Amino acid sequence: MGLFDFFKKKETAPEAQEALDKGLEKTKEGFFSKITKAVAGKSTIDDDVLDNLEEVLVTSDVGVSTTLKIIDRIEQRVAKDKYLSTSELNHLLRDEIQLLLAENNSNDFRQFEYGQHKPYVIMVVGVNGVGKTTTIGKLAHKLKAENLKVVLGAADTFRAAAVEQIKLWGERVGVRVVAQAMGSDPASVAYDTLQSAVANGEDVVIIDTAGRLHNKVGLMNELGKVKNVMQKVIPSAPHEILLVLDGSTGQNAFEQCKQFTEATDVNALAITKLDGTAKGGVVIGISDQFKIPVKYIGVGEGMNDLQLFDKKAFVDSLFK
Repeated sequence: MGLFDFFKKKETAPEAQEALDKGLEKTKEGFFSKITKAVAGKSTIDDDVLDNLEEVLVTSDVGVSTTLKIIDRIEQRVAKDKYLSTSELNHLLRDEIQLLLAENNSNDFRQFEYGQHKPYVIMVVGVNGVGKTTTIGKLAHKLKAENLKVVLGAADTFRAAAVEQIKLWGERVGVRVVAQAMGSDPASVAYDTLQSAVANGEDVVIIDTAGRLHNKVGLMNELGKVKNVMQKVIPSAPHEILLVLDGSTGQNAFEQCKQFTEATDVNALAITKLDGTAKGGVVIGISDQFKIPVKYIGVGEGMNDLQLFDKKAFVDSLFK
């Protein structure tokens, strides 16, 4: 079975759908109350409605460039169909957002075959406070539940709290943690973790990294050093560089994504804390703008509330 096949198997369960619906409640409330106001007193989709809709999307943190794409597509549909009533707007909007997401992430990672790499190495990056450690812990929990052997590397050695948090998650989930004293060289921790994973025949290695937004050159050098050292043990590592973003920060998440994608080869995103915010539109905008697959979304505080990002389920839930 592929490493992520179990997500596919479990995420379609009714409880996962319920968690998604609940997690997106605040976004839905904000989004649709704004759309209702945007079409108030209008029977057809005209320029005024489109102008108002543009404002709704931008203020829902979809982002300007993605908003303009969506508006342009709707304008084309309106021009083609001549007469479209405002009652059709939600349906139209859902279609266009789904199409946009499908275009961006056609390389959906469900096709990923775990068997190519053992251990499979994930390097997790992101600023402090975005839910990086929690995401690592929840991912380890899901993998262990499928009888995969997981080891965590506490390479965020600049904060004592970060090392302690990873150790706590290791105990809670029941997976091994490799850690050194605070202030140790992060690359050294990563090297030790990979070496021991190979020796122990472990399936997945998850490496935490420092969450400071330094200048770009500092960030590039630090992450580059960790990568280079890992490659001495496993030449193809890391197989995944997972950037964790806090969905509740809206436009800040765009800025963080920009900085980290410029500094290292991010090839997967996790967007957390969607349950506590009305800014769920950020998932649509970031997915479109950066063309990097959103792999996971955090829709609650429970151990099982890290979900595989299913584009169709996400948009359907948003428009339910």
